[in-house]
Amino acid sequence: MSNIIEVTSFEAPELDVYARLNENQLLNRAEPDKGLFIAESPKVVERAMNAGYEPVSMLVEKKHIEGEAKEVIARCGDIPIYTAEFEVLKQLTGFALTRGVLCAMRRRPLPVVDEVCKGARRIAILENVMNPTNVGAIFRSAAALNMDAVLLTPACSNPLYRRAARVSMGTVFQIPWTYLAGEESTWPYPGIEQLRSLGFKTVAMALCDDSISIDDPKLLEEEKLAVILGTEGDGLATATIADCDYTVKIPMSHEVDSLNVAAASAVAFWELGKRKEYVHLVYTDRK
Repeated sequence: MSNIIEVTSFEAPELDVYARLNENQLLNRAEPDKGLFIAESPKVVERAMNAGYEPVSMLVEKKHIEGEAKEVIARCGDIPIYTAEFEVLKQLTGFALTRGVLCAMRRRPLPVVDEVCKGARRIAILENVMNPTNVGAIFRSAAALNMDAVLLTPACSNPLYRRAARVSMGTVFQIPWTYLAGEESTWPYPGIEQLRSLGFKTVAMALCDDSISIDDPKLLEEEKLAVILGTEGDGLATATIADCDYTVKIPMSHEVDSLNVAAASAVAFWELGKRKEYVHLVYTDRK
C-alpha cells in the first residue's frame, strides 16, 4: 500500500501531531475549524468514524498493520499511515500505544446546549472535573447507565483528549455532549437557570446536612433530572449546591465518607437514570 510510510526521522513535521503538539495546540483555539484530536486504539478510532469524525493520518505499530488495525485502516482510505516497531513509536510519542494505533482526526463544532438536551430526560453535568481519566470513566458510565447527554463546565478536561477518549472506550462519540457556555468564573450562573428553563430539576451530588438518599422515591417522580458531579477532592462548589433543587448523597458503609467522582457517577447514573415507568414495568414483569 503506497500510503503506508516507514518512520525514518523523528523530526518529520508530519509527525508533530503525535510527538510535539500539546492538547491546546491540537485544539487550535485561534482557528477551531483546523483543530485536531488524537484517538487511541482501533475501537476508539472506529467509534469516532462511526460518529462521522474525519481521520487525517494514523500512526500504527508495524505488527498491527495486518493485525488489529487492518479493518480500521481499510476504512480510512488513502490517508498517510505512518509505521514503525513498538520501541520506535514509544520513543517518538513518549508512551506505549494502546493496541498499537493512534489516529489524528478533525474536530467538529460543538452543538449548543439546547440541541444536546433536546428530548433528554436524564443528563449529567460535570463541574470542573479536570482529570481526563475521570472524565473518560464518567462518559463510559453515562453512556451505559441511562444518561441522555453530558454537559461540562468550561474548566473540565476536554472529552476528546486522548486519554479521556481512550478510557471512555470511545463512548465520548456515542453520547451527545457539549460545554456550558460562558467563562469559568460564570458557573453556576447562568448555567443552572438555563437547565431550569429546559425543564430540568437539578441534583447536587454532595454530602450535606440536608442531603436526601439517592433512592428517595421523589427523585423517580421527576420528569427531567440533571445530575451534577463535582471536581476531584473539593466536590461541588457551595454556590452550586445552594442553587440546586435537590442535594443527594450515596449511603455508604464502614464509615466511608466519599467515593472517587468516577465511581460515584456510576452509582448515581444507575439509580437516578431510572424512570418511574421503567421501574413500574420491571416490577410488573416480575409478578
